[in-house]
Amino acid sequence: MADENADMGFGDDTSVDTGSRKGGAKGIIPQILKFVAIGVAAVIFIVTVVVITVLIMGKGGKKQTSVPVSLEYQEEREIYDWYTSLEQIRTQSNDELPASVVVQVALGYKKDDKVTSTEITQRTVEIRDFLRRYFSERTYEELKPQNEKNLSIQIRDQINDDLLSRKARIRDVKFVTKDVVKQY
Repeated sequence: MADENADMGFGDDTSVDTGSRKGGAKGIIPQILKFVAIGVAAVIFIVTVVVITVLIMGKGGKKQTSVPVSLEYQEEREIYDWYTSLEQIRTQSNDELPASVVVQVALGYKKDDKVTSTEITQRTVEIRDFLRRYFSERTYEELKPQNEKNLSIQIRDQINDDLLSRKARIRDVKFVTKDVVKQY
């Protein structure tokens, strides 16, 4: 019987498992590829979440780095309708030796503002009287060309505050003519 067991291969330790070494090398490569794929998928997921979050946050509110732009620095200036029917005003300056002053102004108001247009027309006499008094109270030095911007701002503000209602607003005052001739 011992011979039978010998034929069948029992008790024989000469058999070698040659597949375990090749199987070990084959098992490492799929493991590495699996971890690389997980890493790539994680990076893609994180980038997608960040991009979507930035897009949502960008649409929801104002940019924090925006700088407010004042009316003086706007690229496009507002277009006005101009009231030019005020006649020339002739007066004298408030100097010891008065200068002759001849002025004609145009009043600018918001385009298609019928309220302001109507009120300026209705108060033409008052506006002319105000302008005559305004220029007769100024000296020759105050009426120089370099002061025109200040003069137009003062005229605009005083007409808006003293003569027109709160609904009607003059936006700008321009000098059509302004002649100041000093007497010697």
